[in-house]
Amino acid sequence: WMVCRILGPVHLKCIVNMCFCISVISLMVVIMGILAEEETAICELLGSPELPLLSKSGDIFIGGAFSVHSQMAASSLSLSDAPDPLICTRVNFREFRFAQTMIFAIEEINNSSSLLPNISIGYKIFDSCGSTLPSTRAAMGLINGQERTFGNTCSGHSTVHAIVGTSESSSTIVLSQIAGVFQIPVISHFSTCACLSNRKEHPSFFRTIPSDYYQSRALAQLVKYFGWTWVGAVRSDNDYGNNGMATFIEAATKEGVCVEYSEAIARTASKEQVERVVRVISRGSAKVLVAFLAQNEIDILLEEALSQNLTGLQWVGSESWITAHHLATMKYSGILYGSIGFAIKKAKIVGLQDFLLQEFWEETFGCSFQSSLQETKQCSGSERLRDIKNPFTDVSELRISNNVYKAVYAVAHAMHSMLKCGENNEVVKHIQDVNFSLKSGEKVYFDERGDPAATYQLVNWQRNPAGDIVFVVVGSYDASLQSGKEFTMNGLNITWVTESFERPVSVCSESCPPGFRQAMIKGKPICCFTCINCAVGEISNSTNSAECSPCPLEYWSNEDHNKCVPKVLEFLSYEETMGTLLTAFSLFGAGLTLVVSFVFFWFRHTPLVKASNSELSFLLLFSLTLCFLCSLTFIGRPTDWSCMLRHVAFGITFALCISCILTKTITVVIAFKARTPVNTVPQCLASYQRMGVVGGTFLQVLVCVVWLALAPPFPHKNTMYAAERIILECNLGSSIGFWVVLGYIGLLAVLCLILAFLARKLPDNFNEAKFITFSMLIFSAVWVTFIPAYVSSPGKFTVAVEIFAILASSFGLLFCIFAPKCYILLLKPERNTKSHMMGRDLQKKH
Repeated sequence: WMVCRILGPVHLKCIVNMCFCISVISLMVVIMGILAEEETAICELLGSPELPLLSKSGDIFIGGAFSVHSQMAASSLSLSDAPDPLICTRVNFREFRFAQTMIFAIEEINNSSSLLPNISIGYKIFDSCGSTLPSTRAAMGLINGQERTFGNTCSGHSTVHAIVGTSESSSTIVLSQIAGVFQIPVISHFSTCACLSNRKEHPSFFRTIPSDYYQSRALAQLVKYFGWTWVGAVRSDNDYGNNGMATFIEAATKEGVCVEYSEAIARTASKEQVERVVRVISRGSAKVLVAFLAQNEIDILLEEALSQNLTGLQWVGSESWITAHHLATMKYSGILYGSIGFAIKKAKIVGLQDFLLQEFWEETFGCSFQSSLQETKQCSGSERLRDIKNPFTDVSELRISNNVYKAVYAVAHAMHSMLKCGENNEVVKHIQDVNFSLKSGEKVYFDERGDPAATYQLVNWQRNPAGDIVFVVVGSYDASLQSGKEFTMNGLNITWVTESFERPVSVCSESCPPGFRQAMIKGKPICCFTCINCAVGEISNSTNSAECSPCPLEYWSNEDHNKCVPKVLEFLSYEETMGTLLTAFSLFGAGLTLVVSFVFFWFRHTPLVKASNSELSFLLLFSLTLCFLCSLTFIGRPTDWSCMLRHVAFGITFALCISCILTKTITVVIAFKARTPVNTVPQCLASYQRMGVVGGTFLQVLVCVVWLALAPPFPHKNTMYAAERIILECNLGSSIGFWVVLGYIGLLAVLCLILAFLARKLPDNFNEAKFITFSMLIFSAVWVTFIPAYVSSPGKFTVAVEIFAILASSFGLLFCIFAPKCYILLLKPERNTKSHMMGRDLQKKH
């Protein structure tokens, strides 16, 4: 029950099976009544508590657990037979170097006069075999010693004060949970699972390697930095790989990176399972593979990748294998060349290489310094061990070994502080508080979760001039820096899988250029999309825009929809064809009116001009000239003054013009209704004419003054009618004012039309009322049709319609009233006589 309780959180099949077996065995023991032998059954299951792999006595002890053997021979579990002893195989020289580094650090401390003076440190190093079950055996051996105890009590106090290890997160979880019960600190040099930072589950755990919480986010930022939004993923099927990959996928999703597939490889996976994983990778469309694998799993994957010729992928590796020298060989170069990933900062430990050389001399050359051994040759001492390439003696990449070195020194500083304070059971507290610097200048301390500062080096697999693969530092990551600035590049060229400096592209969909936006494809990840043009009035000025941004109110999108440009300002200008034509007609009309005025002035003493009431005729011609010219105020860019002038000038000039015609019509009616020629035009009638013109015009002036005082017209930018352009127009200010001005002109025109119609039977030879009738009909027709055209015309055409109405009505008045008179004055002078003006009816009376 105790072992199951301790090992329960480790979700591995072998542990579950072991717990099940223990429960069954315990139940059988209870039934048989032999409870005293329960501990014996547990010990048989775990195997004999063998002696430590390496040990040395001392005043205080530091325990160690390393995967000196990386595999464990399979054994059968039976309910009837005692389990076979655990047998570890396949020597891992890198892990053996870690163990020797621990010994080196302890010897260095023992020789120090400043750290733990007069106190010797001993050690007990066990082989964890890279598995949880041997790790459990190692934990029991470190805590309880090697002797078996049968009975109801434990053997006594723990034999070690702290434990350094292990390299695998799953094994470390087991070790930490067991040691945590006894408040024995565990300091791992290579276990990066973020789950170990949980102080509730692991109150006495520390590590000298950063948590995968930071590495996973660093990898997500890395793939985002290089524009890889479509990646594949493969992980170890254990706590290290599963937790690390889960964090990576979460962080990558926030960075806009999609994972096409995420496969897992277990150390005990069958060949068929590994083959399936490699097939998934080879069939995927992602060109980048993020491999969150421990060394054992990467070895298994690469062997199968070689058999299936898996090449052309850009590998992004975790710290577990990215600087593993045994992978940087010609065998795997076709697969892994150009790999990039984060590694622990490289360090140099003075004296470590010489220490390792002597340890490994005999095994490497197959000789012995002991002359009594006949079966092996004697070492001559002339062998060149430095020429041997071996993971054990290779100190060119001291990254994880340096973590072991730091862990030992952390324990030593904690023990030194504890003993100095006169305490003997507060190792965890003092390790938490350590803060010191190594000889290299590197600082060692732990945060509240037992983690060190999270700093990484970004390494890239490149070839040196000799053709060997080397690990080149091309960047760094420091989690302590401000958000967004943790990841930096040092400017060095990066070699990719293509053996060139051209970065590979790994996207599900091609990038959407500026002017387009991404549109999701139903049933696909967010990184798979189609590109759709931005709508009119919207832009995207960056690649892969998720949305198009609307332009500000006075701006519009250009043809490429990648930039907002000022909207086209639309108004009736003099430069455009329509404005030029209307200006020409306006000036022509004004000039023609002046010509008529000159003709009338030239013939001012003739009967026809006198009979036409020359004073009103000249005043009418003057007003018509103003009517033609006032249309020019409607052309050009609207301003405050032009907006007020155009409508006021239009209203007053036409009121003056129609007042003149109305007064003329009244005069004609009065003149021709007289009974005798002597009383044709009374002398006082001239005064009444002036009063009529002034009075008719004054009312319009009064309306315009009120309009300008209360709500004058003003320039306005109309953005509602046309989205792609701004229509510069004159806002009426008060629509009522405009329609009152126009209505007053219409009223004068209707009165004039009625009077002229009543005078239609005047003598034929000088029937001016008939021409006034025609002119008023044309005038009325123009302005009646103007109203719907004005309301429905868009933009500058509204102004053009108004100008057209002004010109059309002005030309109508000019031609209908003055053309017949000019015809007589210039072409039929014989009719320009008093007798002819009097008419045939009057001649017959005489």
